[in-house]
Amino acid sequence: MLVINKINPLKAKIGALKRKGLTIGFVPTMGALHEGHLSLMRRAGRETDIVVVSIFVNPMQFGPKEDYKRYPRPVQQDLHLCRSAGVDIVFSPSDKEIYPFTARPFRTSPQASDTLTRTFVDMYKLTETMCGKSRPGHFRGVLTVVNKLFNIVEPDIAYFGQKDYQQALVIKQMVTDLNMDVQVKVMPIVREKDGLAMSSRNKYLTPAERQEAICLYRALLKATELICSSRRPVSAVKIIGAMKGIINSVRHSRIDYIAVVDPQTLEPIKTITYRQVLIALAVYIGKTRLIDNFLICK
Repeated sequence: MLVINKINPLKAKIGALKRKGLTIGFVPTMGALHEGHLSLMRRAGRETDIVVVSIFVNPMQFGPKEDYKRYPRPVQQDLHLCRSAGVDIVFSPSDKEIYPFTARPFRTSPQASDTLTRTFVDMYKLTETMCGKSRPGHFRGVLTVVNKLFNIVEPDIAYFGQKDYQQALVIKQMVTDLNMDVQVKVMPIVREKDGLAMSSRNKYLTPAERQEAICLYRALLKATELICSSRRPVSAVKIIGAMKGIINSVRHSRIDYIAVVDPQTLEPIKTITYRQVLIALAVYIGKTRLIDNFLICK
């Protein structure tokens, strides 16, 4: 497994591989890897010739008072996991390598992020709701760095997890809108045995908070039960109310949002009829913000 920290050597290596007719599978990550990431790497290994993983904690997608500085960075453990998953190349650049225009250290504020680069990729509509509403500027940071990484790695297929449903959707839309020559595949959520969606931020949870965090999964199960057991259209207000009841019963919880939306447009759905619906939520357990979702077909 090659570990490359600079853009030009990576582009030279990718170019040589492509000239041999080899296909590139790409898994972009921020490190702190878990089984969810590894499932994407193994899928890429089955479907492409060369698997490239990026490990880069992107400062542009963190907002004021978020956890950029304390975000877990277990570099050696991550490299070991990449090797175990059969990864061929790990791209692990510095902030300065990705954002050479950096004028001063990033200070986790939107104003400071403007010094990272002179060029941005942004989107409206899809990024203005759910996580985009509660984390202003987040998706501009995501789209900008993913665009840069796609240009550097030139993947044939890029793999993302469904847990970050809105992120995957906006990336797919960017690829379509900008005529990018890459296929985006979204893979199912990988969960712990008790249903908690795997996340790098789960490491922040205390043992007591870890038990309480199951409330997200329990709330989604309740929503599924109410939707699928009813022979009549179900009110989104009823669904959200039932989910709030479960989450608010947990001592250290605080709801950021619960959304009942169209899975393609993210527009709110008032009444759930016989079609697909996305139930998504973001909840603070203690100081840790967790997200999860179910895609339900009634």
